Amino acid sequence: MAFSGALTLTDLNDFITPAQSCIKPVEQTNKPEEKDPGAASTEIKVDSAGAYYEVSAGSVKSVAEPQKKLQTAEISLNDCLACSGCITSAESVLITLQSHTEVLNFLSQNPPRTDASHKVPVISIAPQSLASLAATISSSSSAAPVTLHRVLRRVQAFCKTVLGFDHAFDTTFARHISLLEHAQEFRERKQAGGAGSLPMLASACPGWVCYAEKTHAEMLPFISRTKSPQQVMGTLVKEWMGKQWDKTPDQIYHVSVMPCYDKKLEASRSDFYNEAYATRDVDCVITTGELDLLMREKGWDLSIPVPGEDDDRPSPPARRSGNTINDGPSASAAHDTTDYDTHRTFTSAPSESPRSSPPPAFPTINTAIPELITHPGTSSGSYLHSLVALLHASSPVPLALTVRPVRASPDYE
Repeated sequence: MAFSGALTLTDLNDFITPAQSCIKPVEQTNKPEEKDPGAASTEIKVDSAGAYYEVSAGSVKSVAEPQKKLQTAEISLNDCLACSGCITSAESVLITLQSHTEVLNFLSQNPPRTDASHKVPVISIAPQSLASLAATISSSSSAAPVTLHRVLRRVQAFCKTVLGFDHAFDTTFARHISLLEHAQEFRERKQAGGAGSLPMLASACPGWVCYAEKTHAEMLPFISRTKSPQQVMGTLVKEWMGKQWDKTPDQIYHVSVMPCYDKKLEASRSDFYNEAYATRDVDCVITTGELDLLMREKGWDLSIPVPGEDDDRPSPPARRSGNTINDGPSASAAHDTTDYDTHRTFTSAPSESPRSSPPPAFPTINTAIPELITHPGTSSGSYLHSLVALLHASSPVPLALTVRPVRASPDYE
């Protein structure tokens, strides 16, 4: 399992022995060295082949001296997520089940559609993962950069024709709903007032949320209750789309592709477990690297175009509202017109629609959700941008939005 270069080893005392201090160079003198009461009693010796051996500290080393060969230290996903005591051993069992191998095992063992125990396989892909895959194509090819739209179509083709998924989505619409709910919660907190209402803290990073829960209990009343885009997508797939397909949540197997390992931990939380149907909103999470590994193992070349990759799907009819959070120039009709009322339509059954007219018709190619919705700001900064847009649109007096640099570098504004 490959890890980001940002993952570095610092103090390994909690994971391996002897301590890391024992491998520091020691100047040898004829005078006996003063012993540090806390110093290690052994040292590590490295031979010409690069193997590590444990030897007694301060002894005269000879060829005949007994030496203990040490195993190479490895950092597992459990170590990575638990470096600050974030998860328990019981939760680590769930984490080990979040892998591309488990996805392949399910797909190979899933009964045929005619069988009553068949589950509908669905996969959803984060836009950050699509961007990473697009970057790999651009860096390994002399051709022009590939758009996210084309990468999405190629990933969809791979997931459906090679792996056997019935449906493949991106998660930008789920992020759109999450931002709408985030803005609505901010409005409710502001109106309610009182202790524990504001400021409102929000993050789609489960590692940060887990850290706050374990080490800063005083922050919990201020953390937003809104689900992350991954978990909103799980609700959409298993609840709303499941009704469209006449399936219950336990008859759907939902896989998400995310850029961070912590998303595996998020999907395993008990908060997102449906007791009634004994199923999770997201059954399995794989990373961008694991999806790339799957494509390489199956011989799929992502740089090769697929039929229909430039075809656009119709968007919902244009509709503007004071609750709109996408007023940026890059937003399309579907992107900058879906408001909170529209969100209620998409997250409720068609018969419960708050509008008098029925929901817009969409092609059956991929169920009725918009694709690749753009949002102002970064993937994490969109929380702040959504609130700025909400205040700008709902203010009784005209507001002017200005931007100024906070550092000398133009990268920070």
